[in-house]
Amino acid sequence: MKKDFKEFKDFIKNKNVAVVGIGVSNIPLINFLLKLGAKVTAFDRKTKEELGDVFNNFVSKGVKLELGENYLDNLTGFEVVFKTPSMRIDCDALVKVKNEGAYVTSEMEEFVRYCKGKVYAITGSDGKTTTTSIVAKLLETEGYRTWVGGNIGTPLFSRIEEVEDGHMVVLELSSFQLMTMNSPVDVAIVTNLTPNHLDMHKGMEEYIDSKKNVFLYQNETDVLVVNRENDITFGFEKEAKGYVREFSSKRIIENGAYYKEGKLYLEGNEVCEKDNIIIKGMHNVENYLAAFIATKDDVKIETMKNVAESFGGVEHRCEFVREIDGVKYYNDSIASTPTRTVAGLRAFEKKVILIAGGYDKHIPFEPLAEDGYPYIKEVIILGATKFKIKEAFEKLKIEKGIEIPTIMVDSLEEAVEVSRKISTEGDVVTLSPACASFDMFPNFMVRGNKFKEIVNVIK
Repeated sequence: MKKDFKEFKDFIKNKNVAVVGIGVSNIPLINFLLKLGAKVTAFDRKTKEELGDVFNNFVSKGVKLELGENYLDNLTGFEVVFKTPSMRIDCDALVKVKNEGAYVTSEMEEFVRYCKGKVYAITGSDGKTTTTSIVAKLLETEGYRTWVGGNIGTPLFSRIEEVEDGHMVVLELSSFQLMTMNSPVDVAIVTNLTPNHLDMHKGMEEYIDSKKNVFLYQNETDVLVVNRENDITFGFEKEAKGYVREFSSKRIIENGAYYKEGKLYLEGNEVCEKDNIIIKGMHNVENYLAAFIATKDDVKIETMKNVAESFGGVEHRCEFVREIDGVKYYNDSIASTPTRTVAGLRAFEKKVILIAGGYDKHIPFEPLAEDGYPYIKEVIILGATKFKIKEAFEKLKIEKGIEIPTIMVDSLEEAVEVSRKISTEGDVVTLSPACASFDMFPNFMVRGNKFKEIVNVIK
């Protein structure tokens, strides 16, 4: 039984509330908390100058601000603390304020706790953004009022009173958002799990445990969707509280979703042909299979077929940018892990020129070399991880005698310039970094847009 939001409104009124992080999701949150009568102090590493108009706006509304390098020093004496998603719950500042008796939470935790709509929650190492977008598109096309949030879409907690019974809510949830999640969702989807975010998590076990929170608090009538071909997600079945549904690209699952001989099936019924799906690649076949089995109670097979054959995908995911002198350029900036990059490479029917590298999440690059080499003509590497990526390809040469030419560059502009020089008519160039962007760009979207900008100004 979902909680009544009136309970939260009564609870938060006149409370002394801290909001840590003045970012995209927390700015609407701060305004919403003010509207509900809370006394808000906002914390951020950014300076007054960096916040600009946001600073002036909040000051005019009576928000206290703690800014700069030591911004967390005064996180004390609060009754409620909303943390930013990437902030570890065991960091010194949060442990201290929690020990003082503060209720520590986040925007997404409170949204899930009080949301009236049916909640689909999607997580995984790769494919979660595309799967989230497909699920939302299926539900929208079927005619439901559909809300999209979490890592994509818009911050939803500030609009929770607009979400009604009968509405559909589709959330993409990261391991950071899930670390402290303890509320049930109606349908949980775990696309796959591979090493990721090991710069933030203490290890793979903690990463997996955080993902489990998407289903551990479910009820008997709720649904968990897992990838039969991923050993970790398949292992979740024994801990599931509700119904388990499986999808597979490699075996027939009569009561699940599966791929066989060029066609996608749902519980034995043909949905569509692989070649008719607009977004290419077996990883997107898997994303569709996950979405089909998840939404089968709410979406007709006819609608599934129509969406698969018309939906053009999501920006920054194997996105066609431009063809120049017979060379096609693709933006796959969302690919922030080696496995996601390899999945994107498989979507092309020829070897490609790969631009890779970026922020170091402390995950191994051997899978990029060992699994990716059949799809790579040459690799151009940049960013903080370029030496690690080069080392992985050198290891491939030593151990297997397979040599993939690697070229190291210092910027995205130089990477595109080099790709122009080494490409010939018929080639494909793809930015698919296998890394996060934070060494050079604020996020993968800025990185992808910069790549598109560079490619689009080529004469």
